[in-house]
Amino acid sequence: MDANFFVVFIAVVLACVTPSSSTLQPYDLLYEDAVRAFSSGDYGGVVRIMEEALNSYSVVRRSKIRCRLRCQDQHPFEDADSDLGFFGVVLRRASCMDKCIEQDIGVQSMHKVSEDVVQDFNRRVPYNYLQLAYLKLKQPDKAAAAAHTYFQANPEHVEMNKNLEQYKDQQGVKESHFVDREARPHQHSFSAAVTLYEQGDYVGASHLFEEALVEYYKADVECRALCQGQHQFEDHDHLRYRYSLYEVISDHFTQVLHCEHECVRDLATRPGRLSPMENYLPQHYDYLQFAYYKMEKVEEALQCALAYLLFHEGEQFMTDNVDFYKEVLGRDSAPREEAARYLRRHKQELELLLIGSQTMGVNFTEANYWRSPGGRNDSTRIPSGIDGEMVDVAMPENKNVNVYSSQHLKEGAPLLDGVELPHDSLGINGTERMLVDGVLTEDECAALQQMAQTITMAGDGYSGRSSPHTPNEKFAGATVLKALEYGYEGRVPMKSAHLFYDASTRVRNNILSHFMINTTLYFSYTHMVCRSAITGQQDHRNDLSHPIHGDNCHLDPEANECWRQAPAYTHRDYSALLYLNGDFEGGEIFFTQLDAKTVTATVKPKCGRMVAFTSGRENPHGVKAITDGQRCALALWFTFDPLFKEMERLKADEVVENWISKSMGDGLDINPKDEL
Repeated sequence: MDANFFVVFIAVVLACVTPSSSTLQPYDLLYEDAVRAFSSGDYGGVVRIMEEALNSYSVVRRSKIRCRLRCQDQHPFEDADSDLGFFGVVLRRASCMDKCIEQDIGVQSMHKVSEDVVQDFNRRVPYNYLQLAYLKLKQPDKAAAAAHTYFQANPEHVEMNKNLEQYKDQQGVKESHFVDREARPHQHSFSAAVTLYEQGDYVGASHLFEEALVEYYKADVECRALCQGQHQFEDHDHLRYRYSLYEVISDHFTQVLHCEHECVRDLATRPGRLSPMENYLPQHYDYLQFAYYKMEKVEEALQCALAYLLFHEGEQFMTDNVDFYKEVLGRDSAPREEAARYLRRHKQELELLLIGSQTMGVNFTEANYWRSPGGRNDSTRIPSGIDGEMVDVAMPENKNVNVYSSQHLKEGAPLLDGVELPHDSLGINGTERMLVDGVLTEDECAALQQMAQTITMAGDGYSGRSSPHTPNEKFAGATVLKALEYGYEGRVPMKSAHLFYDASTRVRNNILSHFMINTTLYFSYTHMVCRSAITGQQDHRNDLSHPIHGDNCHLDPEANECWRQAPAYTHRDYSALLYLNGDFEGGEIFFTQLDAKTVTATVKPKCGRMVAFTSGRENPHGVKAITDGQRCALALWFTFDPLFKEMERLKADEVVENWISKSMGDGLDINPKDEL
């Protein structure tokens, strides 16, 4: 086994942070005690015990990594020259790890934790308790840090979003207090590097990208070390295992190897997200090759470009860059060694996984870990000349999701058949807005509105709070997947459920067409919403149905600004409303300037009317009070960032495809529960 600098480095570092005490309290027991303290109102106890639980969780994790890497280093397989030698190394490593870990944390059996508790810590639930406890103890700075940490892994948590906004207004709370206590160093450095890159600070960006790579490979070693623990054997009773020694070893090693192979996905996935960032590791080299080019470090640019091509062999824009760099240097070079070594191991793992999976009798399909963002983007080409000839050196694509700023937005392409455009941006006195009629027919509106009475649930999307925006109205909602589920169960007509899905697609297609968007626009959230006036509470109302806000930024009227930063939903790029009815009083959407006072346009809802606009600072908006009746609409948000695409939408796509196939007579026997 080749020596690895990062393995040795991490083992040395972790050796310095290992606790001297061998009586570490199990974090699951501490967690339970902290929750009980919270229930009894002992907020000082909550803080003390929950912080101790988080520390215990961290110590156990660090101890496992340190001990496994140290024992691996102390007992290498290079010393094994026979079967006995091989198993001798295995036995010595096992003994070494048991002694090392128990010296750190005590008897290991005490630290066996239920899967539910593990999931709570992975979802950062302890920080939710902490932020409430710190708030009760009048320590808003620590509450803000705990809330921010929780929100990073739970970005759709409406209550926490509001809490963070309130913390910002509290005396003694500074911007520096909003820190992620569980930040992953490699992702933190990468994000900071991208920010500098987009500001044109290529020197600062290159330093941070290099730092991100070092942290990434360190995190990869740690992830692999954690894979060496226990694994569940599906369809096997391990206590009565009757397979041979080598089959048992093969099964367990294959599962460990699969876990290690998936570290690629884990390291590219942000907390609380289901999908990894696409093309994550190769992007580092993509950014670096261009940054070094701008710094006139052509040798380094060539090495990074060649490293990128290890992941995407033959990709045209990078191949062109390599040819250009070679011509400038007058010679060839080699790709970055750490990338080459990483991919060699990755390919070897794949070969072994195929063998091991076949032995276990399971199918293994290699995931597309390095999905490429696609071809070249003409708008981001930077021409460089050689001997008077212009050669394109491509800037990494899709680095800035704010592609369609006001000065670049295009409008006016034909809309879908049957759809009318009464007003474009100029027509509704703003920028990057559209109003269209005829997206739905009267019959379609009636079908969707009737279905809404069955599928919508009070407070859906707002933790069950039936009046999340005003005490004078009731709010109910439902997702497109829930509609399809009800359709499969026969609780609503499947035709109506599919109409909900189809209508949301029409909205996106009209946005793509009118604003001439030529890149992928993902669904981020799709919600059927009904707001109803509460009888007897409408006299002398002076509030709004929905306060004035920005959809991807925190509106600050006093500063005349909308800050695109957490806790706002900064990933949102386009917003839309498709109205299902107009037989109610009030409920008009209106747009304002950044002062939240100067109204620039007001739109009255009616069946089939769609309002769409960019989600940023150019379009603060609110909803007037609904004083009589019920307003129903489809509310949709879209994003250019695949990281934030709507996961329920992907499931809905599968359900619709299967339903269509079944409707066409393919004879599929579909179990709705299997699909959902």
